[in-house]
Amino acid sequence: MPDATTVVRTLDAKGMLCPKPVIETSKAIKQIAVGQILEVLATDPASKPDLEAGSKMTQHKLLSFEEQAGTPKVYRFTIQRTR
Repeated sequence: MPDATTVVRTLDAKGMLCPKPVIETSKAIKQIAVGQILEVLATDPASKPDLEAGSKMTQHKLLSFEEQAGTPKVYRFTIQRTR
């Protein structure tokens, strides 16, 4: 059984532009159980403010955000489903 720090699903949103990463994240989070963690990988710089706002709106917990070096830069989020 996964614990509260284990990613159970990864959404590859690389190459998607706003608002697609937020829409796909919303769909993906509904496919995991409450308490489980979704990892989102995106390349759109707007994904950071968009997913932060989306987490507040949906009340899911944004656990972490990091920028991974490279071309293009990849933004990695972990989001815990709360309801």
